[in-house]
This record gives sequence, structure tokens and C-alpha cells, in this order.
Amino acid sequence: MLVTGGASGIGRIMCRMALERGARQVVVWDINDADGASLAAEAGRSGDAVACYRVDVSDLSSVVETYGRVKSECGDVDILINCAGIVTGNKTFDRMSMGEIERTMDINATAPMAIALQMLPDMIARDHGHICNIASAAGMISNPRMSVYVASKWAVIGWSDSVRVELHEAGSNVHVTTVAPYYINTGMFEGVRSRILPILKPEPTARRIIRAIERNTDFCGIPLGFHLIRFFQGILPVSWFDTIFGHWCGIFSTMDGFTGRRGK
Repeated sequence: MLVTGGASGIGRIMCRMALERGARQVVVWDINDADGASLAAEAGRSGDAVACYRVDVSDLSSVVETYGRVKSECGDVDILINCAGIVTGNKTFDRMSMGEIERTMDINATAPMAIALQMLPDMIARDHGHICNIASAAGMISNPRMSVYVASKWAVIGWSDSVRVELHEAGSNVHVTTVAPYYINTGMFEGVRSRILPILKPEPTARRIIRAIERNTDFCGIPLGFHLIRFFQGILPVSWFDTIFGHWCGIFSTMDGFTGRRGK
């Protein structure tokens, strides 16, 4: 199993859980140096159960070169979890720079496609494999002060589910799971406040994602209450939805106190 953004947050937790479930080896891709020995120790496995690679997922040449190393040093990748992601701040769109826009789209939207494009042909040739793309609930509900992040996650959801349909239509045994979690308490969204739904805890969230992969679940929205909001989004006029859920329930003010990891 290969996990991008696997050095911290739910990526690291999913790596540990996979090892605890008997994964032969976990490959960690991260821009930060990962401690594979400590990760293996947490799961009660030997140090060679984790292989760590420093990768800038927004750099295509780095992705291609590192995947070649993984194939040579670790063998075939049976499961890919695209978990790496960033949020650049809580500014309105008119205050965003092109650099911030490009960086967000490169890491959150383009990188999962580039990485999957390297590994999917091999999976198809073996007629076996699984790609899990971690998007966000923000990918289906518009929210102020995170417009570019929202755009990147809308892109991931549309792309990921389209690939799932393509593989199904081709009769392939390669599966795709798209995950859309609410805010997770990992530090990435430090300062976010939510009235309508609780901030997700990392451990149970990671467990649900691993379970969704094991069950070949097509789409996993977390928590279940999120689907109720989506239902009302589909039946209510936009102005009603904005008033009830955006203002009364506080969705539009969740980012007011956002600081992110940089605030620590």
C-alpha cells in the first residue's frame, strides 16, 4: 500500500492501521521526512515493513522518478491512497495570489491524477488494485473563504468517480473509492468551528476509510449526517439553503477563526 501525505495526520494513522491489519509493506510518500521506524514500531512490525520516500507530489518528474524506485525496491503497488493535501488560508478569492491558487490545485487536484496515472496502468494490466482518493465534504458544498480549496476538492470528486465508472464499464477488477470527510481534527484546519456537525476525530475517521477500501465502497461521505445536508441541498432553493444551513447552522462561518498548522 502506498499513501501520499503518510508522514502525519490521518495518512499516518491509515498506514499504521494497514500494518496492524497485516499489510505486507506500507510505502509513505511525503514532502516531510517520515520516521518509518517509529511508524512500524507503533504497529508492532519490523522496520522494513515501512518504506519512506521524500516526494513533492506537485512535481511530476519527482512522482515519475520515485514511482520507478518504488517498483524496483518494493514491488507492485496494490493500494494507492491519495491523501496529501493543503489549505492555504481563509482569505476571500479576490485576495488570493496566483501562486496560492496554482499550489492548491497542483497538490490537491492535479497530483492525485498524476500519481494515479503512473500506477493505474499497472493495476489494470494485473487486473487487481485499488485507488482511494481523499477529497472533502467541501467538494460538494460551497463555502466562503475557502473557494480554491473547494474547487480543488470538487475536481477530485468528479475525476475520481469518473475513473470508477470507466473501470466498471471496462469490466476491470481495479476499484476506486472516493472519500469526502468533514473537517478532521489533525491540525490542518486548526481554528475551525462547527455548529451543525462535530469536527471529526482522526482515529475513527481513518478506520472508516480503511474499512471502505476493504469493502470496495464506491463513495464514502463522513459523517453520515453530511448526506442529510446534501439531500436538502438538492431539494431547497439556493437562497433557502444558504440561509438555513449557511447562516443559521453556521456553515458559512466555520473558517472565521481558522489558523491552520501555521498558527501553532
